[in-house]
Amino acid sequence: MSAHLTDDSIALGGAVFAPLPQFGVLAVTGEEARVFLHAQLSNDVENLPAQASRRAGYCSPKGRLLASFLVIARPDGFLLQVSADIAAAIAKRLTMYVLRSKVKVAEASATWSQYGAWGRGAAEALQSAGFKVPDAALQTAETQLGIVVSLGEGRFLVFGQAQAASALASKFKQVAPESWTLAEVRAGLALVTLPTQDQFVPQMANFELIGGIDFKKGCYPGQEVVARAQYRGQVKRRMYRGEIDADGAGPPVAGQDLFGNEPQAIGTIVNVAPRPQGGFEMLAVIQTAAIEQGEPIRVGSPQGPVTRIVPLPYAV
Repeated sequence: MSAHLTDDSIALGGAVFAPLPQFGVLAVTGEEARVFLHAQLSNDVENLPAQASRRAGYCSPKGRLLASFLVIARPDGFLLQVSADIAAAIAKRLTMYVLRSKVKVAEASATWSQYGAWGRGAAEALQSAGFKVPDAALQTAETQLGIVVSLGEGRFLVFGQAQAASALASKFKQVAPESWTLAEVRAGLALVTLPTQDQFVPQMANFELIGGIDFKKGCYPGQEVVARAQYRGQVKRRMYRGEIDADGAGPPVAGQDLFGNEPQAIGTIVNVAPRPQGGFEMLAVIQTAAIEQGEPIRVGSPQGPVTRIVPLPYAV
C-alpha cells in the first residue's frame, strides 16, 4: 500500500493511519518505577491511574527541556513516548539516576511499533481491527494486538505488536508519517528533538497549557526554575503556530532561527510539517513582545520567508 501525505479532506473522508518512525519508546519497569519517574518528570506520575496516560517534560537542572514524554501506565510499569533521535541518550541518562532503586530503564523502540490513527470512523475501524478503544482522552486500552491511547478529537496512538500493522492496514488507508506530524502541529503539541534539546523551559513550549506540568507535585530536576518562571511571570517566549507559503532557500527545520525587524534571532522552530497544498506549518517558540508588536516573523534570516501566525486550539 502506498503512503502519501493527506489533508483534512482525505482524513474526514475516512479513517487513516500512519507509521510513526519519528517516535521512540522507553520502558520503565520495576517495583519503584512509579516513585522514580515521579521524582524525575514535570508531571504527577505517583497518582497516574492504570489505563491512563499523561504528558510530561524531562528537564535539566537548569529547567530546560531535555525530552517531552507521553507517559503511559501499564501493569508492569510505564511506556514513555519520546522523539526517536534522542531515545537512546535519554534512556542512558535516566539510568544514571536509578542508583539502588528497583527500576529498569530500557530503550524499547524495537519492541513497540507506533502508529497514528485518525479521521472519520477511526474508533470504529480500530474496534473492527481487533483493538480495544478507550472512552476518553488520554485513557488507554490494551489487547494482544497492542495499546491504544486516545488523544481526543478522534485521534489515537497505537503501540503495536508484530501483527498490528496488518490489522490496521485491513481497516485504514495508510498515509505518510508527516501527516501525523502536521496533526500534532495543529494540536499545539511540541515534540522535543535533538536540535531543540536544552533550549526551552516547559512553559515556553506551552506545557502547562496542555497538562504537562503539575506545580504541586514536589521536586524534580529543574523544578525551582520552572516554578519561578510560572509564579514570577518570567516567560518572555511562548510557542506559536505558523504557516509558511514558500520555502525560501530550503525547507524550514527544527532548531532554525526566526527573525523580526532586527538582525538578532527572536525565535526557534520546534517542529515543522509540510502541507499537502504546498508550504509548511510549524510550531515555534517566539518572543511574545515581537508577536504583540506585530513584527514580521521570518525564517532563517531577516530576509527569509514570512511566517503567518495562526491560532492554536488553546489560548497562549
